[in-house]
Amino acid sequence: MRRRQFIRTTMASTAITSSGLIFSFANPYSDIQTLKKMALAAFRRFEVVWEFNDFWKRGNTMDACLTFADAVIGKWPGDHEIKTMQKAVKEMLVKNLAYFKGFEISSMWADDFGWWGLMGINARRHLQKIGEYALADEYLNLSTNLCWEYMIRTAYDHSPDARPVAHGCRNGDAKGLHEGVKNTVTNALLFLLSSRLYRMTKAENLADNEKYMDMAWRQWQWFDTWFELKQYEYLKSVPPDGALVQERPMAFFEGSDYTVREHPPWAEGWVWTGDQGMILAALTDMLAMKNDLFSWHKKSGGGDEAFDVVAFERKVKNYINLISKGVKRALVGDTDGVIREAPCYSSFGPVHGGDYLAGRGILMRYIGKKEVKNQIATDFDKSIRNTVDAIWQTRHRGTNQFQPEFTSRDNDKLYIAQFRKLWGLADEVYEWDIKRMIEQQKYGVCQSIGLDALGAAIRSM
Repeated sequence: MRRRQFIRTTMASTAITSSGLIFSFANPYSDIQTLKKMALAAFRRFEVVWEFNDFWKRGNTMDACLTFADAVIGKWPGDHEIKTMQKAVKEMLVKNLAYFKGFEISSMWADDFGWWGLMGINARRHLQKIGEYALADEYLNLSTNLCWEYMIRTAYDHSPDARPVAHGCRNGDAKGLHEGVKNTVTNALLFLLSSRLYRMTKAENLADNEKYMDMAWRQWQWFDTWFELKQYEYLKSVPPDGALVQERPMAFFEGSDYTVREHPPWAEGWVWTGDQGMILAALTDMLAMKNDLFSWHKKSGGGDEAFDVVAFERKVKNYINLISKGVKRALVGDTDGVIREAPCYSSFGPVHGGDYLAGRGILMRYIGKKEVKNQIATDFDKSIRNTVDAIWQTRHRGTNQFQPEFTSRDNDKLYIAQFRKLWGLADEVYEWDIKRMIEQQKYGVCQSIGLDALGAAIRSM
């Protein structure tokens, strides 16, 4: 897929749609119907490219579609074209469930099930809204009994003696062919899946749901313990007052369980956009669960002193504040205002470039949600709109296919210098090395990034 260059994006920039209409983020409220046309055009292209064969990418791209669809339906309820889109999404979910059932899941990686589990929650909500209750129940079963249980059974470390931090989730498989490592993405997925399942099952008054709270709490402790170990910089400072979570916790000392540099290849300073979005969402969930956590600790035998709600809330809000400011300072280009991937070769390179490609969309999927926006310390609306503008301008005009790169080389150079100054190191990477990626997978993932961005922009209006 050839890279397309474009003139620097500003808040007053414009994009011409396939129908010839001009869209401007200078005053988005004045042209909401054009944004709807863009959203529908993006979705029609997604309909063509979404049905590819790759297990985790299918789960994630469908989650992007569902989050986008929820934003579109919320903005234009009752619209005939949107209702048609709603029906198309339902048919996709029928096919997607059949696709999931066609796999020998014991050979899949643990983190794959985090993506499918989160997607299953959103699928259930979508299907309940349109009265497809039997299919909605199947997706509930997928999220709970298949995905969450798989991660706990296959990869969660129940042993208390891991050093320097106990427990956590490895990215292994049920057959034991791959031991994997306790990386950030796997643990962020289990953290968020657990908190989302608890909140959903509580809202629906479903039984046996405290196990999800228990695991969300365990994952909170895992991240919090790592964040407190300043010498390892797992939560690394972004001057003057932000921070980002690195993609792999590392502690290089004899006897440490966190020294593996393979699976996938690790490099110093590696940070990924998708992690930041999922962790911000999980932390937001924990704030919403604080009173339930208090009652749960008290019931477990600790009494009123078992859980300090005020101290917990203060600490969670501090992490949200640090990470959101870190994202704003280090993952948004100063020159063009576009949300970017951190320039780390480990993300862009040929080994796993096709996996980490989707991160920018995942970040926008979560920071665009109202509940997260209400907690984070900075406003991302302009950054999201600038990113939509960039994605739209660089699309293939004939098909409305979005591209893996949507920024200019000159601005990329300035951004890498910006990131290196803040982070201390950066790789000279400008394009995703995804030549080995099957073309339709590439198209589907790139389109999902655009859907995530459009959904976040719609919510900002």
